[in-house]
Amino acid sequence: MPSFDRPADTEIPPSPWVLRFAAMIPPEGVVLDVAAGHGRHTRALKILGFKIVAADVDVSGLADLADDPMIDVQKVDLETGSWPFAANAFDGIIVTNYLHRPHFDRYVDALAPEGVLIIETFGQGNEHLGRPRNPDFLLKPDELFTAFKDTLHVIAYEHGAEHDPRPAVRQRLCAVKAAPPVLLP
Repeated sequence: MPSFDRPADTEIPPSPWVLRFAAMIPPEGVVLDVAAGHGRHTRALKILGFKIVAADVDVSGLADLADDPMIDVQKVDLETGSWPFAANAFDGIIVTNYLHRPHFDRYVDALAPEGVLIIETFGQGNEHLGRPRNPDFLLKPDELFTAFKDTLHVIAYEHGAEHDPRPAVRQRLCAVKAAPPVLLP
């Protein structure tokens, strides 16, 4: 069965979590797809009318998008270099199956007012079900919520086990850089 944590697999569909909350991103906005892989979210968001900056250390899976005027493919090592994105630059930031905690504050800075942060990655307990197993790449219970609750308006948060597309423990967050109340999709 295909799994959502294999970025080289071009058959994996976009995350339902990302698609659910993409409707909150301001129409025709600019979205940063962090660690874009082969661009499953980049491609889906383009269809929804967004302009996308697809950033990854390996952009070979995005080569077919290089000439697309709606997509800016950027080869960047987000973990060893400086953060390459300006403050208030993005109407949305998508982060899936990637965890680098030093970026948490950078995500908030890079969001424009009314911008939407959508994150989905692995949590503690996943080490018993599959990869990743390294605790450095597994979120502690409530870690995403705690990391963003004081700087963004959290719209939705989940942490739990799932069986489809494969057994995994996941944390998901959608938050907006705005004061409440925020119009829900």
